[in-house]
Amino acid sequence: MSKPRKSSCKYIVVTGGVLSGLGKGIAAASIGNLLSGRLKVIPVKCDGYLNTDPGTMNPIEHGEVFVQDDGGEVDMDFGHYERFMGIETKFYWNLTMGKVFKNILDKERRGDYLGKTVQFIPHVTDSIKNWFHEIARNEHADVLLIEVGGTVGDLENQFYLEAIRQLKRDVGEDNLIYIHLTYVPVPEGVHEQKSKPTQMSVRLLNEKGIEPDIIIGRGPEMLNPSIKEKIASYCNITPASVISGPDVSSVYEIPLVYEREGLPELLHSALGIYSPPDLRQWEIWVNNIKNNQANPRRRATIALCGKYTTLEDSYASVVEALTHCGAHLNARVDIKWVDTAKLDTQASVDAALQGVDGVIVPGGFGHRGIEGKIKVIQYVRERDIPYLGICYGMQLAVVEYARNVCGLKDANTTEVREEGVKVDYPVIDILPGQKNLSQKGGTMRLGGHDVEIKSGSQAFKIFGNKTLVRQRFRHRYEVNPEYIQTLEDKGLVFSGKHPTENIMQVMELPGRKFFMGSQFHPELTSNLRNPSPLFFHLVKAALGE
Repeated sequence: MSKPRKSSCKYIVVTGGVLSGLGKGIAAASIGNLLSGRLKVIPVKCDGYLNTDPGTMNPIEHGEVFVQDDGGEVDMDFGHYERFMGIETKFYWNLTMGKVFKNILDKERRGDYLGKTVQFIPHVTDSIKNWFHEIARNEHADVLLIEVGGTVGDLENQFYLEAIRQLKRDVGEDNLIYIHLTYVPVPEGVHEQKSKPTQMSVRLLNEKGIEPDIIIGRGPEMLNPSIKEKIASYCNITPASVISGPDVSSVYEIPLVYEREGLPELLHSALGIYSPPDLRQWEIWVNNIKNNQANPRRRATIALCGKYTTLEDSYASVVEALTHCGAHLNARVDIKWVDTAKLDTQASVDAALQGVDGVIVPGGFGHRGIEGKIKVIQYVRERDIPYLGICYGMQLAVVEYARNVCGLKDANTTEVREEGVKVDYPVIDILPGQKNLSQKGGTMRLGGHDVEIKSGSQAFKIFGNKTLVRQRFRHRYEVNPEYIQTLEDKGLVFSGKHPTENIMQVMELPGRKFFMGSQFHPELTSNLRNPSPLFFHLVKAALGE
Protein backbone atom coordinates (compact mmCIF):
# COMPACT_ATOMS: atom_id res chain seq x y z
CA MET A 1 0.00 0.00 0.00
CA SER A 2 1.33 3.46 -0.91
CA LYS A 3 2.31 5.85 1.86
CA PRO A 4 -0.06 8.74 2.64
CA ARG A 5 0.84 11.88 0.76
CA LYS A 6 1.89 14.89 2.75
CA SER A 7 -0.90 17.45 2.89
CA SER A 8 -0.69 21.07 3.95
CA CYS A 9 -4.49 21.19 3.73
CA LYS A 10 -6.80 19.71 6.35
CA TYR A 11 -10.06 18.04 5.33
CA ILE A 12 -13.37 18.01 7.20
CA VAL A 13 -16.09 15.81 5.67
CA VAL A 14 -19.72 16.27 6.74
CA THR A 15 -22.17 13.46 5.99
CA GLY A 16 -25.79 12.96 6.98
CA GLY A 17 -27.96 10.05 7.95
CA VAL A 18 -31.50 8.85 8.65
CA LEU A 19 -33.30 11.49 6.57
CA SER A 20 -32.59 14.52 4.43
CA GLY A 21 -33.43 18.04 5.53
CA LEU A 22 -31.70 17.80 8.91
CA GLY A 23 -29.56 20.82 8.14
CA LYS A 24 -26.17 19.55 6.95
CA GLY A 25 -25.66 22.81 5.07
CA ILE A 26 -26.24 24.85 8.22
CA ALA A 27 -23.98 22.49 10.19
CA ALA A 28 -21.18 22.75 7.62
CA ALA A 29 -21.56 26.54 7.39
CA SER A 30 -21.45 26.79 11.19
CA ILE A 31 -18.27 24.71 11.34
CA GLY A 32 -16.77 27.01 8.71
CA ASN A 33 -17.85 30.01 10.79
CA LEU A 34 -16.02 28.65 13.84
CA LEU A 35 -12.75 28.05 11.98
CA SER A 36 -12.60 31.10 9.70
CA GLY A 37 -10.99 33.46 12.19
CA ARG A 38 -7.40 32.53 11.36
CA LEU A 39 -7.77 29.89 8.65
CA LYS A 40 -8.83 29.95 5.02
CA VAL A 41 -11.75 27.54 4.94
CA ILE A 42 -13.11 26.54 1.53
CA PRO A 43 -16.53 24.83 1.43
CA VAL A 44 -17.25 22.15 -1.17
CA LYS A 45 -20.69 20.62 -1.80
CA CYS A 46 -21.16 17.19 -3.42
CA ASP A 47 -24.61 16.67 -4.96
CA GLY A 48 -25.74 13.32 -6.28
CA TYR A 49 -28.10 14.44 -9.03
CA LEU A 50 -27.19 14.14 -12.71
CA ASN A 51 -28.04 17.75 -13.54
CA THR A 52 -24.98 19.85 -14.31
CA ASP A 53 -26.36 22.38 -11.82
CA PRO A 54 -29.77 23.19 -10.28
CA GLY A 55 -30.37 26.14 -12.63
CA THR A 56 -33.20 24.46 -14.54
CA MET A 57 -34.81 22.75 -11.54
CA ASN A 58 -38.21 23.78 -10.22
CA PRO A 59 -37.72 25.78 -6.98
CA ILE A 60 -40.71 23.98 -5.43
CA GLU A 61 -38.89 20.66 -5.89
CA HIS A 62 -35.33 21.68 -5.16
CA GLY A 63 -35.46 24.97 -3.28
CA GLU A 64 -33.78 28.21 -4.20
CA VAL A 65 -31.10 28.40 -6.88
CA PHE A 66 -28.21 30.36 -5.40
CA VAL A 67 -26.28 32.49 -7.92
CA GLN A 68 -22.59 33.13 -7.32
CA ASP A 69 -20.55 36.13 -8.39
CA ASP A 70 -18.81 34.08 -11.11
CA GLY A 71 -22.20 33.20 -12.63
CA GLY A 72 -22.51 29.73 -11.12
CA GLU A 73 -25.98 28.42 -10.30
CA VAL A 74 -25.62 26.19 -7.27
CA ASP A 75 -27.41 24.51 -4.40
CA MET A 76 -28.90 26.78 -1.73
CA ASP A 77 -26.35 25.48 0.81
CA PHE A 78 -23.84 27.81 -0.84
CA GLY A 79 -26.00 30.66 0.41
CA HIS A 80 -25.50 29.32 3.93
CA TYR A 81 -21.74 29.13 3.40
CA GLU A 82 -21.56 32.73 2.24
CA ARG A 83 -23.87 34.09 4.94
CA PHE A 84 -22.15 32.26 7.81
CA MET A 85 -18.55 32.47 6.64
CA GLY A 86 -18.48 35.89 4.97
CA ILE A 87 -16.87 34.53 1.81
CA GLU A 88 -17.54 34.58 -1.93
CA THR A 89 -17.94 31.02 -3.22
CA LYS A 90 -17.12 29.72 -6.70
CA PHE A 91 -18.96 27.49 -9.15
CA TYR A 92 -16.33 24.77 -9.31
CA TRP A 93 -16.64 24.25 -5.55
CA ASN A 94 -19.93 22.47 -6.31
CA LEU A 95 -19.62 18.91 -7.60
CA THR A 96 -22.64 17.17 -9.13
CA MET A 97 -22.60 13.66 -10.54
CA GLY A 98 -23.59 15.30 -13.82
CA LYS A 99 -20.37 17.36 -13.75
CA VAL A 100 -18.27 14.38 -12.66
CA PHE A 101 -19.56 12.05 -15.38
CA LYS A 102 -19.29 14.76 -18.03
CA ASN A 103 -15.67 15.37 -17.04
CA ILE A 104 -14.86 11.66 -17.32
CA LEU A 105 -16.64 11.23 -20.68
CA ASP A 106 -14.90 14.30 -22.09
CA LYS A 107 -11.54 12.85 -21.05
CA GLU A 108 -12.43 9.48 -22.61
CA ARG A 109 -13.34 11.12 -25.93
CA ARG A 110 -10.05 13.04 -25.92
CA GLY A 111 -8.13 9.83 -25.35
CA ASP A 112 -6.82 10.87 -21.93
CA TYR A 113 -7.23 7.33 -20.60
CA LEU A 114 -4.94 5.91 -23.33
CA GLY A 115 -7.35 3.20 -24.40
CA LYS A 116 -8.01 1.83 -20.92
CA THR A 117 -11.45 0.59 -19.92
CA VAL A 118 -13.10 3.47 -18.05
CA GLN A 119 -14.71 2.20 -14.84
CA PHE A 120 -16.51 3.55 -11.80
CA ILE A 121 -13.58 2.43 -9.67
CA PRO A 122 -10.99 3.93 -9.97
CA HIS A 123 -11.89 6.56 -12.57
CA VAL A 124 -14.98 8.12 -10.98
CA THR A 125 -13.56 8.12 -7.45
CA ASP A 126 -10.19 9.38 -8.68
CA SER A 127 -11.93 12.18 -10.56
CA ILE A 128 -13.75 13.23 -7.39
CA LYS A 129 -10.59 13.17 -5.27
CA ASN A 130 -8.60 15.06 -7.89
CA TRP A 131 -11.35 17.69 -7.92
CA PHE A 132 -10.94 18.11 -4.14
CA HIS A 133 -7.17 18.41 -4.42
CA GLU A 134 -7.44 20.90 -7.27
CA ILE A 135 -9.73 23.16 -5.25
CA ALA A 136 -7.46 22.97 -2.20
CA ARG A 137 -4.40 23.75 -4.32
CA ASN A 138 -5.94 26.56 -6.39
CA GLU A 139 -7.50 28.29 -3.39
CA HIS A 140 -4.50 27.80 -1.07
CA ALA A 141 -6.95 26.34 1.43
CA ASP A 142 -6.00 25.67 5.04
CA VAL A 143 -9.17 23.61 5.46
CA LEU A 144 -11.36 21.99 2.78
CA LEU A 145 -14.85 21.59 4.24
CA ILE A 146 -16.66 18.93 2.19
CA GLU A 147 -20.42 18.41 2.54
CA VAL A 148 -21.91 15.29 0.97
CA GLY A 149 -25.55 15.97 0.09
CA GLY A 150 -28.40 13.63 0.89
CA THR A 151 -27.94 10.67 3.24
CA VAL A 152 -25.44 7.82 3.45
CA GLY A 153 -28.09 5.42 2.15
CA ASP A 154 -28.71 7.29 -1.09
CA LEU A 155 -27.60 5.30 -4.12
CA GLU A 156 -26.41 8.39 -6.01
CA ASN A 157 -23.95 9.30 -3.21
CA GLN A 158 -22.00 6.04 -3.11
CA PHE A 159 -19.12 7.23 -5.30
CA TYR A 160 -18.67 10.32 -3.12
CA LEU A 161 -18.58 8.13 0.00
CA GLU A 162 -16.04 5.78 -1.55
CA ALA A 163 -13.93 8.74 -2.64
CA ILE A 164 -13.89 10.27 0.85
CA ARG A 165 -13.09 6.85 2.35
CA GLN A 166 -10.04 6.66 0.11
CA LEU A 167 -9.19 10.31 0.80
CA LYS A 168 -8.24 9.61 4.42
CA ARG A 169 -5.71 7.02 3.29
CA ASP A 170 -4.37 9.40 0.65
CA VAL A 171 -3.84 12.48 2.86
CA GLY A 172 -3.16 10.78 6.18
CA GLU A 173 -5.28 10.21 9.28
CA ASP A 174 -4.02 13.40 10.96
CA ASN A 175 -5.28 15.52 8.05
CA LEU A 176 -8.92 14.41 7.73
CA ILE A 177 -11.86 14.14 10.09
CA TYR A 178 -15.35 12.72 9.49
CA ILE A 179 -18.38 14.46 11.03
CA HIS A 180 -21.73 12.71 10.80
CA LEU A 181 -25.03 14.57 11.31
CA THR A 182 -27.83 12.29 12.39
CA TYR A 183 -31.26 12.33 13.99
CA VAL A 184 -32.06 11.89 17.69
CA PRO A 185 -35.87 11.97 17.98
CA VAL A 186 -38.00 12.37 21.09
CA PRO A 187 -41.20 10.47 20.26
CA GLU A 188 -44.40 12.10 21.45
CA GLY A 189 -45.77 10.33 24.50
CA VAL A 190 -42.42 8.74 25.35
CA HIS A 191 -40.46 11.90 26.19
CA GLU A 192 -37.15 10.10 25.86
CA GLN A 193 -34.29 10.78 23.48
CA LYS A 194 -33.79 7.78 21.20
CA SER A 195 -30.40 6.72 19.81
CA LYS A 196 -31.50 3.88 17.54
CA PRO A 197 -31.74 5.98 14.32
CA THR A 198 -28.21 7.23 14.99
CA GLN A 199 -26.90 3.72 15.63
CA MET A 200 -28.37 2.40 12.39
CA SER A 201 -27.12 5.39 10.41
CA VAL A 202 -23.58 5.04 11.74
CA ARG A 203 -23.66 1.29 11.12
CA LEU A 204 -24.55 1.98 7.49
CA LEU A 205 -21.67 4.47 7.29
CA ASN A 206 -19.33 1.87 8.82
CA GLU A 207 -20.34 -0.54 6.05
CA LYS A 208 -18.95 2.01 3.59
CA GLY A 209 -15.62 1.86 5.43
CA ILE A 210 -16.05 5.21 7.21
CA GLU A 211 -15.99 5.64 10.99
CA PRO A 212 -17.17 9.09 12.11
CA ASP A 213 -14.89 10.98 14.48
CA ILE A 214 -17.62 13.38 15.63
CA ILE A 215 -21.37 12.89 15.67
CA ILE A 216 -23.83 15.80 15.73
CA GLY A 217 -27.20 14.71 17.06
CA ARG A 218 -30.03 16.73 15.53
CA GLY A 219 -33.22 16.79 17.49
CA PRO A 220 -35.76 18.97 19.26
CA GLU A 221 -33.53 19.53 22.32
CA MET A 222 -29.99 19.41 23.68
CA LEU A 223 -28.65 15.89 24.10
CA ASN A 224 -28.54 14.72 27.69
CA PRO A 225 -25.38 13.08 29.14
CA SER A 226 -26.87 9.56 29.12
CA ILE A 227 -27.76 9.65 25.41
CA LYS A 228 -24.29 11.00 24.61
CA GLU A 229 -22.78 8.08 26.54
CA LYS A 230 -24.99 5.61 24.70
CA ILE A 231 -24.23 7.01 21.25
CA ALA A 232 -20.51 7.14 22.06
CA SER A 233 -20.52 3.51 23.21
CA TYR A 234 -22.26 2.20 20.11
CA CYS A 235 -20.31 4.39 17.68
CA ASN A 236 -16.81 3.94 19.12
CA ILE A 237 -16.11 7.56 20.02
CA THR A 238 -15.89 9.53 23.27
CA PRO A 239 -18.97 11.20 24.79
CA ALA A 240 -17.24 14.57 24.29
CA SER A 241 -17.28 13.86 20.54
CA VAL A 242 -21.09 13.68 20.53
CA ILE A 243 -22.36 17.22 19.86
CA SER A 244 -25.89 18.55 20.34
CA GLY A 245 -27.65 20.01 17.32
CA PRO A 246 -30.95 21.19 18.83
CA ASP A 247 -33.83 23.02 17.21
CA VAL A 248 -33.21 26.74 17.65
CA SER A 249 -35.28 29.83 17.02
CA SER A 250 -32.63 31.15 14.62
CA VAL A 251 -30.17 29.11 12.55
CA TYR A 252 -27.53 31.74 13.33
CA GLU A 253 -27.48 30.41 16.90
CA ILE A 254 -25.94 27.10 15.74
CA PRO A 255 -22.27 28.29 15.81
CA LEU A 256 -22.86 29.47 19.39
CA VAL A 257 -24.28 26.06 20.34
CA TYR A 258 -21.37 24.22 18.73
CA GLU A 259 -18.87 26.46 20.53
CA ARG A 260 -20.50 25.76 23.90
CA GLU A 261 -20.46 22.04 23.10
CA GLY A 262 -16.69 22.15 22.56
CA LEU A 263 -16.62 21.48 18.81
CA PRO A 264 -13.80 23.96 18.01
CA GLU A 265 -11.47 22.28 20.52
CA LEU A 266 -12.27 18.84 19.07
CA LEU A 267 -11.37 20.06 15.58
CA HIS A 268 -8.20 21.81 16.76
CA SER A 269 -7.01 18.68 18.57
CA ALA A 270 -7.85 16.21 15.82
CA LEU A 271 -6.37 18.22 12.94
CA GLY A 272 -3.53 20.05 14.69
CA ILE A 273 -4.93 23.48 13.87
CA TYR A 274 -5.75 26.54 15.94
CA SER A 275 -8.35 29.15 15.08
CA PRO A 276 -10.32 30.27 18.14
CA PRO A 277 -13.68 31.80 17.19
CA ASP A 278 -14.65 35.30 18.26
CA LEU A 279 -18.44 35.32 18.33
CA ARG A 280 -19.07 38.34 20.57
CA GLN A 281 -20.69 40.54 17.94
CA TRP A 282 -22.35 37.52 16.31
CA GLU A 283 -24.00 36.72 19.66
CA ILE A 284 -25.37 40.27 19.95
CA TRP A 285 -27.10 39.95 16.57
CA VAL A 286 -28.43 36.48 17.44
CA ASN A 287 -29.79 37.77 20.75
CA ASN A 288 -31.50 40.62 18.91
CA ILE A 289 -33.21 38.05 16.67
CA LYS A 290 -34.23 35.80 19.57
CA ASN A 291 -35.38 38.57 21.90
CA ASN A 292 -37.52 40.20 19.22
CA GLN A 293 -39.11 36.87 18.36
CA ALA A 294 -40.18 36.37 21.96
CA ASN A 295 -40.86 39.97 23.00
CA PRO A 296 -40.54 42.32 20.03
CA ARG A 297 -39.21 45.79 20.74
CA ARG A 298 -40.89 46.81 17.47
CA ARG A 299 -42.09 44.86 14.47
CA ALA A 300 -42.95 45.08 10.80
CA THR A 301 -44.89 42.70 8.58
CA ILE A 302 -43.54 42.24 5.05
CA ALA A 303 -45.71 40.53 2.46
CA LEU A 304 -43.68 38.23 0.21
CA CYS A 305 -45.76 37.98 -2.95
CA GLY A 306 -44.72 35.19 -5.31
CA LYS A 307 -45.85 31.94 -6.87
CA TYR A 308 -43.51 29.46 -5.17
CA THR A 309 -44.89 30.05 -1.67
CA THR A 310 -45.73 26.36 -1.10
CA LEU A 311 -42.00 25.84 -0.38
CA GLU A 312 -40.49 28.64 1.65
CA ASP A 313 -36.98 27.47 0.68
CA SER A 314 -37.78 28.80 -2.80
CA TYR A 315 -37.08 32.26 -1.40
CA ALA A 316 -34.52 31.30 1.25
CA SER A 317 -32.12 34.19 0.61
CA VAL A 318 -34.96 36.74 0.71
CA VAL A 319 -36.09 35.39 4.07
CA GLU A 320 -32.53 35.48 5.41
CA ALA A 321 -31.98 39.04 4.16
CA LEU A 322 -35.00 40.17 6.17
CA THR A 323 -33.62 38.35 9.22
CA HIS A 324 -30.31 40.20 8.84
CA CYS A 325 -32.16 43.51 8.79
CA GLY A 326 -34.14 42.65 11.91
CA ALA A 327 -30.91 41.75 13.75
CA HIS A 328 -29.31 45.11 12.95
CA LEU A 329 -32.45 47.20 13.45
CA ASN A 330 -33.30 45.32 16.67
CA ALA A 331 -36.79 44.58 15.39
CA ARG A 332 -38.96 41.62 14.54
CA VAL A 333 -39.70 41.16 10.85
CA ASP A 334 -42.71 38.95 10.17
CA ILE A 335 -43.29 37.52 6.70
CA LYS A 336 -46.76 37.13 5.26
CA TRP A 337 -46.73 34.65 2.39
CA VAL A 338 -48.98 35.64 -0.51
CA ASP A 339 -49.57 33.34 -3.48
CA THR A 340 -50.16 35.79 -6.33
CA ALA A 341 -51.65 33.07 -8.54
CA LYS A 342 -54.70 33.25 -6.25
CA LEU A 343 -55.15 37.03 -6.46
CA ASP A 344 -57.74 37.25 -9.21
CA THR A 345 -59.95 40.02 -7.77
CA GLN A 346 -59.40 43.36 -6.05
CA ALA A 347 -61.08 41.98 -2.96
CA SER A 348 -58.52 39.15 -2.79
CA VAL A 349 -55.68 41.68 -3.05
CA ASP A 350 -57.21 43.85 -0.32
CA ALA A 351 -57.54 40.84 1.98
CA ALA A 352 -54.03 39.54 1.26
CA LEU A 353 -52.33 42.88 1.97
CA GLN A 354 -54.42 44.02 4.91
CA GLY A 355 -52.18 45.18 7.75
CA VAL A 356 -48.85 44.76 5.95
CA ASP A 357 -46.11 47.35 6.44
CA GLY A 358 -44.11 46.56 3.31
CA VAL A 359 -44.20 44.36 0.23
CA ILE A 360 -41.63 42.37 -1.76
CA VAL A 361 -42.27 40.88 -5.19
CA PRO A 362 -39.28 38.58 -5.71
CA GLY A 363 -37.76 37.06 -8.82
CA GLY A 364 -39.56 34.47 -10.89
CA PHE A 365 -40.36 33.21 -14.37
CA GLY A 366 -43.38 32.59 -16.54
CA HIS A 367 -46.93 33.84 -16.87
CA ARG A 368 -48.61 32.20 -13.89
CA GLY A 369 -49.34 34.65 -11.10
CA ILE A 370 -48.06 37.82 -12.81
CA GLU A 371 -51.43 39.58 -13.03
CA GLY A 372 -51.77 39.07 -9.30
CA LYS A 373 -48.32 40.59 -8.81
CA ILE A 374 -49.27 43.59 -10.95
CA LYS A 375 -52.42 44.10 -8.83
CA VAL A 376 -50.24 43.98 -5.71
CA ILE A 377 -47.84 46.57 -7.12
CA GLN A 378 -50.67 48.93 -8.06
CA TYR A 379 -52.13 48.54 -4.57
CA VAL A 380 -48.91 49.48 -2.76
CA ARG A 381 -47.99 52.28 -5.19
CA GLU A 382 -51.34 53.99 -4.79
CA ARG A 383 -51.26 53.64 -0.97
CA ASP A 384 -47.57 54.51 -0.53
CA ILE A 385 -46.70 51.21 1.15
CA PRO A 386 -42.93 50.50 1.07
CA TYR A 387 -42.14 48.26 -1.90
CA LEU A 388 -39.11 46.36 -3.19
CA GLY A 389 -39.32 44.62 -6.56
CA ILE A 390 -36.55 42.12 -7.29
CA CYS A 391 -35.75 41.15 -10.90
CA TYR A 392 -39.21 40.11 -12.17
CA GLY A 393 -40.61 42.30 -9.39
CA MET A 394 -38.88 45.33 -10.90
CA GLN A 395 -39.98 44.43 -14.41
CA LEU A 396 -43.61 44.06 -13.35
CA ALA A 397 -43.45 47.37 -11.47
CA VAL A 398 -42.49 48.94 -14.81
CA VAL A 399 -45.40 47.11 -16.50
CA GLU A 400 -47.82 48.35 -13.82
CA TYR A 401 -46.58 51.93 -14.14
CA ALA A 402 -46.80 51.81 -17.93
CA ARG A 403 -50.38 50.57 -17.78
CA ASN A 404 -51.81 52.71 -15.02
CA VAL A 405 -49.76 55.93 -15.15
CA CYS A 406 -48.47 56.14 -18.73
CA GLY A 407 -51.75 55.01 -20.27
CA LEU A 408 -50.28 52.00 -22.13
CA LYS A 409 -53.22 49.79 -21.21
CA ASP A 410 -51.92 46.52 -22.67
CA ALA A 411 -48.28 46.97 -21.62
CA ASN A 412 -46.58 43.73 -20.64
CA THR A 413 -43.42 41.69 -20.76
CA THR A 414 -42.75 39.69 -23.91
CA GLU A 415 -42.04 36.72 -21.65
CA VAL A 416 -45.79 36.06 -21.59
CA ARG A 417 -45.79 35.56 -25.36
CA GLU A 418 -44.44 32.08 -24.64
CA GLU A 419 -47.87 31.43 -23.10
CA GLY A 420 -49.71 32.87 -26.12
CA VAL A 421 -50.55 36.24 -24.52
CA LYS A 422 -50.75 39.23 -26.86
CA VAL A 423 -48.41 42.14 -26.04
CA ASP A 424 -49.16 45.52 -27.65
CA TYR A 425 -46.66 47.55 -25.62
CA PRO A 426 -43.57 45.41 -24.85
CA VAL A 427 -42.14 47.59 -22.09
CA ILE A 428 -40.12 44.57 -20.94
CA ASP A 429 -38.31 42.64 -23.65
CA ILE A 430 -35.69 39.93 -23.92
CA LEU A 431 -32.06 41.01 -23.74
CA PRO A 432 -30.59 41.28 -27.27
CA GLY A 433 -27.77 38.91 -26.38
CA GLN A 434 -30.23 36.21 -25.28
CA LYS A 435 -32.46 36.04 -28.34
CA ASN A 436 -30.59 33.36 -30.27
CA LEU A 437 -29.74 31.08 -27.34
CA SER A 438 -31.59 27.78 -27.21
CA GLN A 439 -30.25 25.81 -24.24
CA LYS A 440 -32.14 26.65 -21.04
CA GLY A 441 -29.02 26.53 -18.92
CA GLY A 442 -27.36 29.25 -20.98
CA THR A 443 -30.18 31.70 -21.62
CA MET A 444 -29.65 34.08 -18.74
CA ARG A 445 -27.36 36.89 -17.79
CA LEU A 446 -25.80 35.48 -14.66
CA GLY A 447 -23.46 36.45 -11.87
CA GLY A 448 -21.82 39.62 -10.64
CA HIS A 449 -21.89 42.79 -12.74
CA ASP A 450 -21.20 46.44 -12.05
CA VAL A 451 -24.13 48.84 -11.69
CA GLU A 452 -23.70 52.57 -12.28
CA ILE A 453 -25.72 54.53 -9.71
CA LYS A 454 -27.15 57.96 -10.51
CA SER A 455 -25.67 60.64 -8.26
CA GLY A 456 -28.21 62.27 -5.92
CA SER A 457 -30.82 59.53 -6.31
CA GLN A 458 -32.31 57.52 -3.48
CA ALA A 459 -30.25 54.54 -4.64
CA PHE A 460 -27.12 56.70 -4.40
CA LYS A 461 -27.87 57.45 -0.74
CA ILE A 462 -28.84 53.86 0.06
CA PHE A 463 -25.57 52.52 -1.34
CA GLY A 464 -23.49 54.94 0.71
CA ASN A 465 -23.03 57.65 -1.95
CA LYS A 466 -21.35 55.19 -4.30
CA THR A 467 -21.65 55.66 -8.05
CA LEU A 468 -20.61 52.07 -8.80
CA VAL A 469 -21.71 48.91 -6.98
CA ARG A 470 -21.38 45.22 -7.82
CA GLN A 471 -24.46 43.03 -7.65
CA ARG A 472 -25.58 39.58 -8.81
CA PHE A 473 -28.00 38.97 -11.68
CA ARG A 474 -30.12 36.15 -13.04
CA HIS A 475 -32.34 37.35 -15.85
CA ARG A 476 -33.15 37.20 -19.55
CA TYR A 477 -35.41 40.24 -19.88
CA GLU A 478 -34.87 44.00 -19.44
CA VAL A 479 -36.68 47.31 -19.60
CA ASN A 480 -37.24 47.97 -23.30
CA PRO A 481 -35.08 51.04 -24.20
CA GLU A 482 -37.82 52.26 -26.54
CA TYR A 483 -40.09 53.04 -23.54
CA ILE A 484 -37.56 54.52 -21.09
CA GLN A 485 -38.28 58.14 -22.07
CA THR A 486 -42.05 57.62 -21.84
CA LEU A 487 -41.72 56.14 -18.35
CA GLU A 488 -39.35 58.84 -17.14
CA ASP A 489 -41.55 61.61 -18.49
CA LYS A 490 -44.28 60.34 -16.17
CA GLY A 491 -42.02 60.42 -13.10
CA LEU A 492 -40.36 57.01 -12.94
CA VAL A 493 -36.62 57.31 -12.25
CA PHE A 494 -34.05 54.80 -13.46
CA SER A 495 -31.31 55.39 -10.92
CA GLY A 496 -29.07 52.47 -11.81
CA LYS A 497 -27.90 51.19 -15.19
CA HIS A 498 -25.25 49.14 -16.91
CA PRO A 499 -22.02 51.20 -17.07
CA THR A 500 -21.67 50.91 -20.85
CA GLU A 501 -25.01 49.61 -22.17
CA ASN A 502 -28.54 50.97 -22.07
CA ILE A 503 -29.76 48.34 -19.58
CA MET A 504 -31.78 49.75 -16.67
CA GLN A 505 -30.94 48.03 -13.38
CA VAL A 506 -32.49 50.15 -10.60
CA MET A 507 -35.78 52.04 -10.60
CA GLU A 508 -37.40 54.23 -7.98
CA LEU A 509 -40.34 56.54 -7.42
CA PRO A 510 -39.25 59.79 -5.73
CA GLY A 511 -41.32 61.26 -2.92
CA ARG A 512 -42.43 57.88 -1.58
CA LYS A 513 -41.59 56.21 1.71
CA PHE A 514 -39.78 53.56 -0.30
CA PHE A 515 -40.63 52.32 -3.79
CA MET A 516 -37.71 50.67 -5.54
CA GLY A 517 -36.91 47.88 -7.94
CA SER A 518 -33.63 46.17 -8.79
CA GLN A 519 -32.90 44.03 -11.82
CA PHE A 520 -30.28 42.29 -9.69
CA HIS A 521 -30.89 40.08 -6.65
CA PRO A 522 -29.72 42.01 -3.55
CA GLU A 523 -30.64 39.10 -1.29
CA LEU A 524 -27.73 37.05 -2.69
CA THR A 525 -25.11 39.33 -1.15
CA SER A 526 -26.79 39.91 2.20
CA ASN A 527 -25.36 38.34 5.34
CA LEU A 528 -25.64 38.71 9.10
CA ARG A 529 -22.54 40.92 9.24
CA ASN A 530 -23.64 43.20 6.37
CA PRO A 531 -27.36 43.26 5.50
CA SER A 532 -28.30 44.23 1.94
CA PRO A 533 -28.79 48.03 1.78
CA LEU A 534 -32.00 47.72 -0.25
CA PHE A 535 -33.58 45.28 2.20
CA PHE A 536 -32.31 47.31 5.14
CA HIS A 537 -33.97 50.52 3.94
CA LEU A 538 -37.17 48.68 2.99
CA VAL A 539 -37.47 47.36 6.54
CA LYS A 540 -36.58 50.78 7.99
CA ALA A 541 -39.38 52.32 5.93
CA ALA A 542 -41.77 49.56 6.99
CA LEU A 543 -40.91 50.35 10.62
CA GLY A 544 -41.83 53.97 9.99
CA GLU A 545 -38.31 55.39 9.98
